[in-house]
Order: sequence, then structure tokens, then C-alpha cells
Amino acid sequence: MVERRAEFLTDVAAAAADRAREFGMPADQAEQIGAAIADMVAEDWGGQVLSIPKDHAYQLAQRDRQILLAHRNGASFAKLAKEYGMSDRGVRRLLRRAELRDPDLRQAQLFAIGSGR
Repeated sequence: MVERRAEFLTDVAAAAADRAREFGMPADQAEQIGAAIADMVAEDWGGQVLSIPKDHAYQLAQRDRQILLAHRNGASFAKLAKEYGMSDRGVRRLLRRAELRDPDLRQAQLFAIGSGR
């Protein structure tokens, strides 16, 4: 368990430093930011048992999200297939795969704020 905790904090520090460098921060400062974030996570969340969701809905490719949104707004499989250069079957598989990755996708529109439904 101690090894996994150390691995997690090392990954947090490295990921934060990588993102800081991507935004143009000098490497030494990026490493310091990464270490500070890992320290904060350890201090604030140390001793807790966490289950971090994979958040598949967020991970859908942008094109897949556009297709999913268009379908929810009433676009037919045929229209989507033509628009995105896919077959009807491909669109159906994409939508089915998206729903399998996150079963709540079907229900999300029921709870959309300001949807008027």
C-alpha cells in the first residue's frame, strides 16, 4: 500500500510539472510546482480511502461528443453517417460504445439544467 501511495504522489508531481512546462513555465519552477501539488494532496487527502472515477463521458473524443449531442437533438443515424463520413452501422456502434462506457449518458439529458424539459 505504501508503494502505491508513493507511486500515486510521484505521478501527481510529474503530471503537474509536465502541464506547467506545457504552459511555458521554466523546468525548475515546474518541478517545484509539481512537488508542491503532490505535497498538498498528501497533506489534505492523506489517510483517506479514495475511489477516483474514470469519468468516461469526459474522455469521449470531441467528434464522438458532437455525434452524441446531434443524436440527442434528433439527428437521424443516416444524417449523422453522411455528415461524419461514416456508415449507419458505424454511427450506431459509436453511440452504443459511448453508452457502454458511461451508462449515465442516456439519463444525463433528463437532468440537464435549463433544458426546458
